[in-house]
Amino acid sequence: FDGRKDAPYVESDGPNPLSAYGRTKLHGEAAAGDQAWVVRSSWLFGPTGQNFVRTMLRLGEERDEVSVVDDQRGAPTYVGHLAAATRQLLDLPYGVYHVTADGEATWAELAEAIFEEAGMETRVRRISTAELGRPAPRPAYSVLRSEKGAPTLPHWREGLRETIASIRSSESGE
Repeated sequence: FDGRKDAPYVESDGPNPLSAYGRTKLHGEAAAGDQAWVVRSSWLFGPTGQNFVRTMLRLGEERDEVSVVDDQRGAPTYVGHLAAATRQLLDLPYGVYHVTADGEATWAELAEAIFEEAGMETRVRRISTAELGRPAPRPAYSVLRSEKGAPTLPHWREGLRETIASIRSSESGE
């Protein structure tokens, strides 16, 4: 989606990708065909792999302040909640479904929540996408919601708490 809407995108909204990355995702959906479930989600994070939460925790250990974009809004989604909901989709007809966490945030708001939940004193300096200077365009608003009865997920802060607890547990060897 191009991010021009100021309300959540639903499954019937026409996609309008801004970049080659978005176009390849749309082509992938088409390649899956009519006899498939397609799950659209956003801003995925969890205790393993590369993701925004793990990056912020690492930067928070290294710095007193981090600069984070504050003009892009989405629905941060915990992969554990998404996995459970994806299983539930198999009981629904084939089609495209939006499955994201409840709530929404900017990247800067998410970073502040990460530091708060982790008990870190790191400050967030809110910057614009233009200040970040990334070559590929990013949508200003990318919140997804389902109009087709896809499972609803808990608020993103619940997933954030689970993620940070899991990371801290694995770091302490528990």
